[in-house]
Amino acid sequence: MDDNLQTSNTPNRSFKEIYKVIRRNLLMALMCAGLTMVAVSCADEAESSGPVALPDNTSDAVATYVQIVQASYADSVATATTLNNAINTFTADPTQANMDAARQAWLDSREPYLQTEVYRFYDGPIDNEATGPEGSINAWPLDENFIDYTVDAPDGGIINGTETIDADTLDGLNGKDGEGANVSTGYHAIEFLLWGQDQSDDGPGNRPFTDFITDGTGTAANQDRRGTYLTAVGDLLVKQLTDVHDAWVDGAAYRTSFVADEKAAFFKIVQGMVVLSGFETGAERLGAAYDSGSQEDEHSCFSDNTHRDMIQDIQGVLNVWNGSYGSIKGTGIKDVVAAADPALANKVDARIKESLALANALQTPFDQAIKAGNAEGRAGVEALMLSLKQQEKDMTEVFLLFGYGVEFIQANYSEE
Repeated sequence: MDDNLQTSNTPNRSFKEIYKVIRRNLLMALMCAGLTMVAVSCADEAESSGPVALPDNTSDAVATYVQIVQASYADSVATATTLNNAINTFTADPTQANMDAARQAWLDSREPYLQTEVYRFYDGPIDNEATGPEGSINAWPLDENFIDYTVDAPDGGIINGTETIDADTLDGLNGKDGEGANVSTGYHAIEFLLWGQDQSDDGPGNRPFTDFITDGTGTAANQDRRGTYLTAVGDLLVKQLTDVHDAWVDGAAYRTSFVADEKAAFFKIVQGMVVLSGFETGAERLGAAYDSGSQEDEHSCFSDNTHRDMIQDIQGVLNVWNGSYGSIKGTGIKDVVAAADPALANKVDARIKESLALANALQTPFDQAIKAGNAEGRAGVEALMLSLKQQEKDMTEVFLLFGYGVEFIQANYSEE
């Protein structure tokens, strides 16, 4: 295994931490390419190879990008709304059929949202240091007994406590002891409440629907608080996704400012692709689980949906690369790169497609693929990690191609 893939399980990093990672990676890439002096000071005019100007189709690619962002967030809001409606139906009438419908709605809602994760890692509406809701929407790993009972803590969690249960209170409790701790909201909180702990080797969690029955015949205690909790986090998810979507609609202040600076916008777009590929998906999500071999470190451990997390994250990168999503068929980042360096465009294109194929080939359930002793399953996970690491390196060459050096990063991405 590549030593560079070793990672501690500390997800949901702040933008400042992401900034440091991307700056470090770019510095390393610049040094390897022999272009450090050109990128840092532009003083060595004798270099035989140097950055090229952004092609004329860059503005078209940025315009296509914001259309894709808006459309995929619109789909995320729509499917989250369907999920929330299914949650309300289930909590009002807790039956196995209604629980199954809510679970399926959760799985469906993950499909478009995961494809939006490529719009992260540049201090945009989703993960702005001060206002971004990403940590409330998709935080993990989740300490189950911070929310509800577990096998080891039958009386644990907010649900079995005395705290007020509403959207504002739960959002305030989320991460109260620091990033990656005390997750109380978002997709994975909903996932835990619908599936419960995964105690099975070959399937997901199997929380009984009777945990939500309030007529005195239900299982577990505080059934009414459990239902209130579930509906509160469902409402909050829809609200937060709607807020992010609205920042990207035509005429919104953020979208207007984003497209106004073509060079900065292009950098942000590629940065999202680079960091999601190697750092987030390859290292944080796959690497942590691979290293530990524990289902507690997989991304969607209650529903056994982790393989779809990986597939759809990479699909999101491919969407941006191709400039396509649903009915949108426009100018992609691939077209911009191809206009300047066809060979590099072909290399990146082949790598993204290879990563997607490897993600689709992962053994399922993922928690069995990473188990010690499963040589074939672990080999598949490692192959995907290594492909994503190479994908990160290949796409970093795009920065070099267009002269995005350290000075540009420092000017536009201050750590202060």
